[in-house]
Amino acid sequence: MNKRTCLYERHEQLGATIQPFGGFDMPILYSSIIDEHNAVRQHCGVFDVSHMGEVVVTGRDAERYVNHIFTNDVTDAPLHQIYYGMMLYPDGGTVDDLLVYKMGEQEFFIVINAANIDKDVAWMTEQAKEFYVKVDNRSDYYAQLAVQGPEAEQVMEEVLGLPCKELVFYTAKTLPVNGEEVIVSRTGYTGEDGFEIYGSHEFIVAQWDKLLASGRVKPCGLGCRDTLRFEVGLPLYGDELSETISPVMAGLGIFCKLDKPEFIGKEALVKQKAEGVARKLRGIEIEDRAVPRHGYVVLKDGKEVGEVTTGYRLISVEKSCAVALVDADIQLGDKVEIQIRKKFFPGTVVKKKFYEKHYKK
Repeated sequence: MNKRTCLYERHEQLGATIQPFGGFDMPILYSSIIDEHNAVRQHCGVFDVSHMGEVVVTGRDAERYVNHIFTNDVTDAPLHQIYYGMMLYPDGGTVDDLLVYKMGEQEFFIVINAANIDKDVAWMTEQAKEFYVKVDNRSDYYAQLAVQGPEAEQVMEEVLGLPCKELVFYTAKTLPVNGEEVIVSRTGYTGEDGFEIYGSHEFIVAQWDKLLASGRVKPCGLGCRDTLRFEVGLPLYGDELSETISPVMAGLGIFCKLDKPEFIGKEALVKQKAEGVARKLRGIEIEDRAVPRHGYVVLKDGKEVGEVTTGYRLISVEKSCAVALVDADIQLGDKVEIQIRKKFFPGTVVKKKFYEKHYKK
């Protein structure tokens, strides 16, 4: 039996197409993926992302512990700063990719992927044994909305009355609202300006209702969340990162601070950087309208060289593109083919970012 978020009945009332995702029954689309995608690119959309997990780490060793399990460096992090990075196995494979919020001198708020909640919490709890910390899984308490798009700031302030315009990219704040502490952050997983709101189920349902009643926001499903993140080159765990795909293979080494003291997986990453890896993620632009999908084979000169992790007919740039895990000697500009059923479609290896991000700096 899949879980349901506190907004499940709202999605049903709106006639959403609902499918399983990460152990939850989630809205994939309400009207159409194209309409919802364009609403976020041009105006404002809201996503129910209450399926995501939240873990609070507190205690005198909190900073040292987070640095031990996390590839990025939170040493002396400013209050309310947010960091993106990964949690790794000793061999460099990825347990999950995370957002880590510095919420207090000895407190970190960590956002994890829905499908990985049980696995991540078990891993984090196991690693905590040598540290004076408390690892508290708050995933059942917190619900979450993502308000995304160029009009997101005005919508947050004018419709919800949540002051946020002073937040810079990758920062957060807490707000007391009706007796509870609400967290508002500015990160986004769409390539557009956007905010996340974390609070109790009752609070999040009330915010959803206000947003939809305003007529200024389009409800958006996970279908366009995937097309939006893919266009701007953002990874999805299970596709571009996994227990067999390291950050070095995924081209995410910038989020792995190899100059900080030991962290789990560091030795493996140092070795991968020095010796190279067998496969890397590359972008591919296809010379046709055909749509490549996860798992489709990539060939060069008739020889299999890898497989697609994500592929779409892109909405913002009207091209068919893929990201694929291919042999490391495949270079930008190389000509390849993608096998789609029994046909072979030519493509060119390009950068993984197909559309420019529009974050507020």
